[in-house]
Amino acid sequence: MFHIAIMRKSWGLIPKILSGEKKIESRWYKNRSAPWGKIKIGDTVYFKNTGELVSVKVKVKEVKQYDNLDFEKVKALLSQYGDQDGINKNDIEKYFNLFKDKRYCILVFLEQPEKIEPFDINKKGFGAMAAWLVIEDINSIKL
Repeated sequence: MFHIAIMRKSWGLIPKILSGEKKIESRWYKNRSAPWGKIKIGDTVYFKNTGELVSVKVKVKEVKQYDNLDFEKVKALLSQYGDQDGINKNDIEKYFNLFKDKRYCILVFLEQPEKIEPFDINKKGFGAMAAWLVIEDINSIKL
């Protein structure tokens, strides 16, 4: 399976993926959303910043899913995995405030980050606000 993860450029996470500083991509939700239940070891994830081309790909090394989150569980996950997620210790509280009301968290462990020839995608059918796309054939979405 192939995935496209759309990132907030202002968070500056794609360079951290390439450098190996960010070894986990976390997604936090109030309701189960992609890639929940749709991603597995060996899948390929492509990354792009909003408004930019897809420029990086990685392999999925491991996946962990957490549900029924509360304040304590969110804090514990950030404490345990924040550094591997590219979050500086000084920013843990900021991210806790962003995620404290989320009920679900998925951690995607990344390996083999690679800069690729950039390409654009067609998000038609996924919804304008979709931040994670799951597709069987990457060529079906390439422009």
